[in-house]
Amino acid sequence: MSPLLYYALPALGSYVMLSFFFLRRPRLLHTPWVPAFRPRLGAHRGGSGERLENTMEAMENSMAQRADLLELDCHLTRDGVVVVSHDKNLFRQTGVNRDVGSLNFEDLPLLKEELEVYFSPGHFARGADRHMVRLEDLFRRFPQTPMSVEVKERNEELIHKVIAGLVRHYDRNEITIWASEKSSIMKKCKAANPEMPTSFTLSRGFWVLLFYYLGLLPFISIPEKFLICFLPTIINRTYFPFSRSGLNQLAAVVAKWLIMRKSLIQHLQQRGVQVVFWCLNEESDFEAAFNLGATGVITDYPTALRCYLDSRGPPALAS
Repeated sequence: MSPLLYYALPALGSYVMLSFFFLRRPRLLHTPWVPAFRPRLGAHRGGSGERLENTMEAMENSMAQRADLLELDCHLTRDGVVVVSHDKNLFRQTGVNRDVGSLNFEDLPLLKEELEVYFSPGHFARGADRHMVRLEDLFRRFPQTPMSVEVKERNEELIHKVIAGLVRHYDRNEITIWASEKSSIMKKCKAANPEMPTSFTLSRGFWVLLFYYLGLLPFISIPEKFLICFLPTIINRTYFPFSRSGLNQLAAVVAKWLIMRKSLIQHLQQRGVQVVFWCLNEESDFEAAFNLGATGVITDYPTALRCYLDSRGPPALAS
């Protein structure tokens, strides 16, 4: 045996043992985050499978099912109103080919009479309420309800209106999650209001997976309080990230192998990082998420998830 291997192999073995030990006992190294709330039932776009997405009627319907979290996206109108809308362009939702930012709030068109549910292809939602809603109206109507607010564009005026303005004004620092796929946006959000809990961006999620497989995860700090992540089982069933079927099949296999690791979920939960899977619309996916140890699920169908949760019984207390 070469001198290098003579020293390297024991060192590697010791590292593996330490990594495995602290992966299962992270509180020996880190003080866990104390959650202000635990979302079990999250309503995607306010519950867009049962009512028209992001309307007050959809939010009311989800709250009737005792939703713990409202998930939504925001854009800014021409006259500076923070409006709840997933899309920047209004064509899919209204049939009018205009951007939200090109119109005043009062001039926003009505939603279509029915909208296809994105994560349940071929299914459509309808509702009596077709009006787009202001974020401020939701904060007033549901002052104690946690919400996950995502901004998809690097719009500093929107960031400051949401964080420095509305969230602080309505004293929602602890119950409003800042979500964004882009780290550049998240950096600006955290700088504007460091008191708000944040979720992982895409790049941060990739880094966590890499650290997990390298054995480094137990030794790094995690500032995020939420991992809001898609469940790989929905790929090529209700979620089609690629236009080619073969790529979706491959993505489903690879993502399932990488993400659906119970030891990873348990480690994050023990550190106070709550894991919430989206966007799940079938009972088999609810079951898969909670069996992995997820805190909660975001769905388009809050009534179905409420029925599942009630049949499952109260959650076990976190250790």
